[in-house]
Amino acid sequence: MPRGIPNAKKDDSGMRYTSMHVPLAPNPKHVGTSYLKSETQTIWSRNAARKKELVTEEPAPSPEQRRGSHVIIIHPGSRFLRIGRASDVTPASIPNVIARRHKPPAPVPTYVEGISRPRKGHVPQLSVSASPDGDEYAVDITSDDPFDAKMGSIIVSLRERMRFYKLRVTCNAARVASTFNEQFKPEIIPEVNDPFLVDWIQDPLEDSEVLVGERALRLSDPQLLNYSVKWPIHGKNFNTRDYPSHQMILDDIETIISTVLSEKLNVRRPDYKDYSVVLVIPDFHDRAYVREFVNVFLVSLGFKQICVQQESLAATYGAGISSACVVDIGAVNSSIACVDEGLVIPDSRITLNMGGDDITEFLYVLLERISFPYRDINLARWYDWAVMEDLKARLCTLAEGDVALNLYDFVVRKPGKPTEKYGLRAYDEIILAPMCIFEPRVIEFDRKHIGLRSIPHPDVTEEIIEHPVDHITQAMIISTQHLLPPPSTTTAVIENGGKQEQQEVSLPSTAHATPPPAVESFAQSTVGASGGAPADAPMEVIDVEGDVKPSPMPVPPQPQPSQSSVPVTSNYGGLGIDVCFEASKLPLDVAIFNSARASGGDDKIRKHLQAVLVIGGSALIPGMAHALESRLQAIATPLVPSMDKVQIIPPPKEVDPRVLAWKGAAVLGKMDSVADLWLTPADWDVLGMRGLRERCFYL
Repeated sequence: MPRGIPNAKKDDSGMRYTSMHVPLAPNPKHVGTSYLKSETQTIWSRNAARKKELVTEEPAPSPEQRRGSHVIIIHPGSRFLRIGRASDVTPASIPNVIARRHKPPAPVPTYVEGISRPRKGHVPQLSVSASPDGDEYAVDITSDDPFDAKMGSIIVSLRERMRFYKLRVTCNAARVASTFNEQFKPEIIPEVNDPFLVDWIQDPLEDSEVLVGERALRLSDPQLLNYSVKWPIHGKNFNTRDYPSHQMILDDIETIISTVLSEKLNVRRPDYKDYSVVLVIPDFHDRAYVREFVNVFLVSLGFKQICVQQESLAATYGAGISSACVVDIGAVNSSIACVDEGLVIPDSRITLNMGGDDITEFLYVLLERISFPYRDINLARWYDWAVMEDLKARLCTLAEGDVALNLYDFVVRKPGKPTEKYGLRAYDEIILAPMCIFEPRVIEFDRKHIGLRSIPHPDVTEEIIEHPVDHITQAMIISTQHLLPPPSTTTAVIENGGKQEQQEVSLPSTAHATPPPAVESFAQSTVGASGGAPADAPMEVIDVEGDVKPSPMPVPPQPQPSQSSVPVTSNYGGLGIDVCFEASKLPLDVAIFNSARASGGDDKIRKHLQAVLVIGGSALIPGMAHALESRLQAIATPLVPSMDKVQIIPPPKEVDPRVLAWKGAAVLGKMDSVADLWLTPADWDVLGMRGLRERCFYL
């Protein structure tokens, strides 16, 4: 019998498979050790002490060298890559696209439709006019097309807001606009008179295997020239729809970044070892997304060190505030998160599967209904998509007072053809298009989900213990309570977030004599938040008035989770539905309020709703601040005690909201405290994601 194992009994049963004895409880004398109990014993402290002992031969920075000139800030997005030194005033914004030479035949450019379309061969319903009783705000939709029913709900919301602000409605405006657009013939602009003439790439050089950014978009015909044009980032993750392998995505990302650094910042590959990188990531991120990006920068490209920062926190740095509810309306996704005293509240994060691209596509659908004069438009071609982006930037508004039957013009530049100038008349299409983020029933969420896959296999677990907040947040659970099983089966899940949610679910209805129209539009938009699928149902939070006018679409009955028509792609925590996917269908104003609810009690809700920071490209739409304020005020006033005015914080003067997150990360990159956040390649090699988590405590 070994001396170290007292009272070890011999196993006489003959059923053991090993002779290894089960270890006994540890010796109490050894439990009181001080090993790894102090900060000085961590690997970070040992590395810092080792650096001080080594005699550094690095040259001292010259006095004229600006602070942060050796720190590169990188903010990758679905449409644009924003990159620059921390010492720069503004970043370089490059289209995040790459074109690679492809063996014939090259793939045909395709476009995934994310917006509902009218029935083919269906005559557009243009008789949205005054009713026989003289009410100019009434909407009479008699068509049996589901698209017209969805459109009717958005038009009802707009008409009610116009009634509240006492704005007149132009009768038969759609018919007048359609008649004008049908008869319009384009004007040819000579090449010498076109100041914005595009230098199309008709015959690329033989060594041009890869084209990045604007050069990739200037290919006259990628299919004819045997090029494959791809966008490696889609929303808050990689674009797995267009790539068969995720390693190809990482190769393209590496090529884009190295090319941009060389052309825009004059930083060559051998010099990467002298530069540090601050990477801006989405608030609600996939851990594999972060891991692969860090691996590209530290291993593949060989940078000196890296710091990872969340978008919302970076935006608050850029705006100069410590607490806010940050709303980032991007091209593909919209993300919402509450920042409290320099820390992103994990349970307040929520991502919506809609953004500026949906506004662009919806504007195209609306203009097609009034005989858009540019007949040959195809959104799969980049130059046609650029036409709609230009129209969105110049026409779209969320201010009801701007709705009028006006004449607009736009220019179409196609490769190999002269420039054409078109005229266009439009009425309420300019405000209905951006209203789709508040009335998302026209968005086909299921169709947008097709083809996307997660990079890590669902059966593979990270080396770090996973937390429930990595998959779903309390804000998402609040948003999908009407789809979850009865409370008896979800009590434990909801109680983890506090008692506040249980109390707010059973809030009584309160009737208002003259409710503002934003409440009605909110209630109607929430009913159809999921695009009209059978899984749609009104949320509990919409019980704020008792005399809401009925929506043109009938309200479906309360569904059971087993009858949901949405395919269950992830069932984390045994909730029975894909909570993350269902929560991504919410209207923007509802999602902001639910994010504030998940941040804490009534004091936290009031604090964050009085500091809403809107960033991203769609924040530039005129009237966005007032549209959000009025809708949020209508939701919060009946539900939050002592709720003051909801306030939308404008970005600092002369700062583009599209680059605000980059500016905030640049501020961080120049601070002395960032020295505690750097992760070196040696640390990454030893610790991996665990080291990144110890440096960035939110991972």
